[in-house]
Amino acid sequence: MASGRQDRRPSGPEHNETADAADIVIRGGTLLTMVEGESPVEDATVLIKGDRITGILQGESPSLRGAELIDAAHGIVMPGLVNAHGHTAMTLFRGYADDLPLREWLFTKIFPAESAILDPDSVYWGTLLGCAEMIASGTTTVSDGYFHQDATAQAFRKAGLRALVAQGVIDFPAPGVPDPKENLKAGRAFLEKWQGISDLIRPGLFCHSLTTCSESTIRGAMRLSEEFASPLQIHLSETEADVEEVLNRTGKRPAAYLESLHLLTERLIGIHAVHLDDDEIALIGRRRTGVVHCPESNMKLASGVARIARMVQAGIRIGLGTDGAASNNDLDLFREMDTAAKLGKVYTLDPMNAGAPMVLNMATVWGAGILGLDKEIGTIAVGKKADLIVVDLRRPHLVPLYHPMSTLVYSANGGDVEHVIVNGKVLMKNRRMTHLDTEEIMGKVREISERIRALA
Repeated sequence: MASGRQDRRPSGPEHNETADAADIVIRGGTLLTMVEGESPVEDATVLIKGDRITGILQGESPSLRGAELIDAAHGIVMPGLVNAHGHTAMTLFRGYADDLPLREWLFTKIFPAESAILDPDSVYWGTLLGCAEMIASGTTTVSDGYFHQDATAQAFRKAGLRALVAQGVIDFPAPGVPDPKENLKAGRAFLEKWQGISDLIRPGLFCHSLTTCSESTIRGAMRLSEEFASPLQIHLSETEADVEEVLNRTGKRPAAYLESLHLLTERLIGIHAVHLDDDEIALIGRRRTGVVHCPESNMKLASGVARIARMVQAGIRIGLGTDGAASNNDLDLFREMDTAAKLGKVYTLDPMNAGAPMVLNMATVWGAGILGLDKEIGTIAVGKKADLIVVDLRRPHLVPLYHPMSTLVYSANGGDVEHVIVNGKVLMKNRRMTHLDTEEIMGKVREISERIRALA
């Protein structure tokens, strides 16, 4: 790209591209905007005022005039990563029940442990631990579905992360909702409490699955989601057993069943989507339903391999998620990108399957899109929210640099993230947290873990 100033103003009112109009200046390095068709920008400077990006310059070093400087001269500046599916407080169960089949893992270990341990306090500290882990590895937006979600939302606010926080809905006694008949009532109360309360926190609902939620529950959850203009998330075709149970009960495969209920819409987000046949993939593409790929969780629980390249060909919007730390066991989206790309290749025996650009899109702009946030985040452009990270290239495993996207997907890991900014606030600088006391958080979780250990 030619040197000199690059004018990247949006249409509409002009933005002042001088440093005296900036609170934060990210200077130097390679800028990867993730805007379709844009090449990496060398020697870039990004200006931030309040919670917005106000300028993008090239080859200039403006006077700081009191703005906070983020030195990115030896790094890649890029959008913060979007973890499109997780159960953040499940950091509490990291390593608790490994190497088990999904249903045995869920029904004999995880559900009983959740019932015994989860309360607002444990969910708060477990979520904060996940927030610290995700900030340290470059995630700036999270889609979370779990229980005691008031505590989860409070933890995300404390951490300063952007989040879609969804109250779990399930037709079984659940933490915080012991009577399943109250599941939708609890969902409504959560939506009402958190709607519009924070620029960073958006409330939603999460139906556990088609095998644990009745037709009336799922329909009711969708009605609430439509009323509050929020996405509805559901685990979809995660295992062959899930598909068989739905098929035996309804005579239809899961996606076709959702279609028969008029629920397969742009508002729905299907998590995992491992066992979709060609007709279901085509149907989901036509209905523009979002899908979240969780490759490491799918591998660990031996659920199978989602055909993400085929889904992209069908026009399906796909995000990337870590799932919970109990089935992964980390929340590092850089590792998740590497796994997604390589798993797609070995599954199809095609080295061109799931290329680095596609996977990086999943972890940024596509993930933002399925959460309904792509007008605000997912790319770096003037006028968008200031959610950015800087990856430090001064590491042996990141040298040399030929293609930034390939380096990020195949070589980088979360520990290479040096700076993290969300909504114009610096959450990590020079790998030091600015908002969270990680020692306190880890200490609290260790105390909770002793109660979990006593269950074994």
